[in-house]
Amino acid sequence: MLKWVLTLFVALTVLTAASPWLARRFGLGRLPGDVTVRVRGRDYYLPFTTTILLSLALTLLARLL
Repeated sequence: MLKWVLTLFVALTVLTAASPWLARRFGLGRLPGDVTVRVRGRDYYLPFTTTILLSLALTLLARLL
């Protein structure tokens, strides 16, 4: 159980750090269902659709390997 929590934390950290690059390079983050909320001058990014799309791509890649 602890291994999965640690893996999830690391994956979310990497995706959060890579999200500006992914948005510029591939247009991810502008999909319908991705939400950007501005609160007191700060932007909070909630990539619901992008997360599902990346999860499906990684699942397909894992099944092929």
